[in-house]
Amino acid sequence: MNTKLFAMTGLGLALISGSSIADTSFETAPVLESRPIYEVVEVSAPQEQCWEEAVAIDRYSSRRDSSTPVLVSTVIGGAIGNAVGNGKSNKRIGAVLGAMLGHSIGRDIIRQSEQADIRGYQTVQRCETVYQQHEEERLVGYQVTYLYNGEEHSIRTNSDPGEQIRLRVSVQPVL
Repeated sequence: MNTKLFAMTGLGLALISGSSIADTSFETAPVLESRPIYEVVEVSAPQEQCWEEAVAIDRYSSRRDSSTPVLVSTVIGGAIGNAVGNGKSNKRIGAVLGAMLGHSIGRDIIRQSEQADIRGYQTVQRCETVYQQHEEERLVGYQVTYLYNGEEHSIRTNSDPGEQIRLRVSVQPVL
């Protein structure tokens, strides 16, 4: 008995829903007004900005890292100071003063060679992305007023319907 009740209930629901589909039709109605709707939106657009920049290039000789000029000039200065001195203590003092003078001369030679190194400039292009902000009006839809059964109705649509708008009309009983 329960099986028959469920079957009849299902059949009744199918008939009711089937009848509401059968009562749906499509008609056209004249458009009285179609007004575009715009919104102002802020747009961020990426833009690449480039410029040229001069970059220093250092070219140092291999002598820069070498201590040879200082060592050689110290030894030569010490030998000359020793040769110039007249007695044992004068020779020692001459050797020390000669070595100090030679060391100073060696440092000057290195400094001078560092200044003589080539220092140049190279032009390189640098770029970065920046975002330009601007406002623009965008069309977001249409406010459409149409006439159906002697009454004015209004609806918002995504596109302009033209002179006629298509309507879906369905009739459903009120329970």
